[in-house]
Amino acid sequence: MMKNRSVKIGRNDLCPCGSGIKYKNCCRNLKIEMNIKEEYKKKYDIRLKELHEIEGIRKCGTLLMSILNQVELMIQPGLKTEDINTFVHEQTIRAGAVPAPLHYRGFPKSVCVSVNEVICHGIPGDRVLKDGDIVNVDITPIMNGYYADASKTFFVGTPTEKGRKIVSVAAESLKRGIGAVTPGATLGDIGYAIQSYAESQGCSVVREFVGHGVGTDFHEQPQVLHFGTKGKGIVLVPGMVFTIEPMVNLGKKELHVLEDRWTAVTNDGSLSAQFEQTILVTENGWESLTPYEL
Repeated sequence: MMKNRSVKIGRNDLCPCGSGIKYKNCCRNLKIEMNIKEEYKKKYDIRLKELHEIEGIRKCGTLLMSILNQVELMIQPGLKTEDINTFVHEQTIRAGAVPAPLHYRGFPKSVCVSVNEVICHGIPGDRVLKDGDIVNVDITPIMNGYYADASKTFFVGTPTEKGRKIVSVAAESLKRGIGAVTPGATLGDIGYAIQSYAESQGCSVVREFVGHGVGTDFHEQPQVLHFGTKGKGIVLVPGMVFTIEPMVNLGKKELHVLEDRWTAVTNDGSLSAQFEQTILVTENGWESLTPYEL
């Protein structure tokens, strides 16, 4: 009785699946893709997204940006941060979606609204926006089971010189972080691009809060640090979806969290700004699933 032998399939041989296409252009790619998907899930707990999942996240991102663009038109002196929360909540529900922040680990509102020295996780309430303030609005809807996450920092009325600087640096920091995304790059490349730019402008990058995987849950792997070393960290591959959301301070990076256990503020009272987008790693680079101009 003869032993069964494994037959090696050449790259230019016809694919054994019967498609009539060369193996290199057919199931060989699928096999490589499946191996990477399994490896990233097992090694890093990163879930590479399928095409239908990416489309679901993209549609959720479209809703998010529609709401965020409307919020931008609302921003003016005299507006209460609670008014922003009410608007975001109502628009999200009206679209058949759910505001992800509401009741998440006890968070009491549907959106994070962070003013001036507040770095992130500001709880909307009675605070009234004043001329010269800066305010970050961070929105995350859930639509048909998919999540998208984005934020922008807006000027209230006439911006101050300090306000203009920190908002400009924060926006450019995100732009440079996104620009580092491409297959074969690393998470460290993203962090380095952000940190090196922000610090060159005399600003600091917050360490305690980071970007994260997103799409089928609010917070997934990997963590995306906004500081780091070139070439270090997990290698980026197509199908990864994560946020990049650098929080940049005009003063020092140190912070503390208020008694509400959510609101993070700069220790020195300096202004802090943030911009965030949900980014997909593609075959040739990246796509923002919550796109806006930086």
